[in-house]
Amino acid sequence: MTREFHTAAVIGAGTIGLSWAALFAAHGLTVRVSDPRPDLAEAVSQALAQYSPHLAARGLDVTGLADRVHITADAAEAVRDADVVQENGPERVEFKKDLFAALARQAPGHALLLSSSSAIPSSAFTRELADEAAARVLIGHPFNPPHLVPLVEVVPGERTGEDAVQAAVDFYASVGRTPVVERKEIPGFVGNRLQNALSREAVYLVEQGVVSPEDLDKVMTNSLGLRWATVGPFLGSHLGGGPGGYRHLVEHIGASMQQMWDGLGRPAQGADEQERLIAAVERAYGSTAYSELAETRDRRQLAVLDALDAATRNARTTTPEQEEEN
Repeated sequence: MTREFHTAAVIGAGTIGLSWAALFAAHGLTVRVSDPRPDLAEAVSQALAQYSPHLAARGLDVTGLADRVHITADAAEAVRDADVVQENGPERVEFKKDLFAALARQAPGHALLLSSSSAIPSSAFTRELADEAAARVLIGHPFNPPHLVPLVEVVPGERTGEDAVQAAVDFYASVGRTPVVERKEIPGFVGNRLQNALSREAVYLVEQGVVSPEDLDKVMTNSLGLRWATVGPFLGSHLGGGPGGYRHLVEHIGASMQQMWDGLGRPAQGADEQERLIAAVERAYGSTAYSELAETRDRRQLAVLDALDAATRNARTTTPEQEEEN
């Protein structure tokens, strides 16, 4: 039977935690946010005001959103009657080890214990937990900001129970996310490893003077970014092979692609190279306030999501005959 989720605890009120809190509340959950930061109330209030228009634009009812979000500096109080706990603390194994030991004691026995960890697998910080506790701990890694970007990487640990994995999938789906279960723990998981691989080559190309940071971003947003937002790397390659598909692509340009793999760069990134790269990025974007850049990013991401939704709806309502006419 599918679990029901009524109360969520958000532990850690940084950028990710605040975004989670707004998303959960917009889907009708009672949310308790815990963080020792002295400006917690102000931070939560500002985040809800900032994110409400985004959530409303995605068709969610944000009426009374703030009434569903409660704050406390005490994590034990936040998780006391939670159905799900979403942790968003520092990326340090020892910190997470101590925190999850406390959460396992303080949260109800049925509560899912999820971590937003972006690189550390849960097995690294659950080794000392009892089997019953470790069985309900797993990674639920979002992409920033999680109230807009749909992906959540669901990564079970070595002792995570299969019922907890399915419950996590059900939970994230219930708040409009797209959960993807990754069956093998690996540092950085999938999304960040892909991002890191591309970022490494991007740094190398700028470092070598091939292209400027702003022009590299133009390359991405006007080519691969557009393509991958709609089909992803493998389907894009399959389509790139024409009617023969991925097999045709590999047979005809696979060798040259492998030669390029061998020639991919490794940035030097010593102190001097790193400083030059930072200065180049700051020349490109440093004169614009963070808030303005973030708002532009979020507005564009909403536009992409809306366009994808519209395309999906259109595909569902278009008959094969109409497709041929088009």
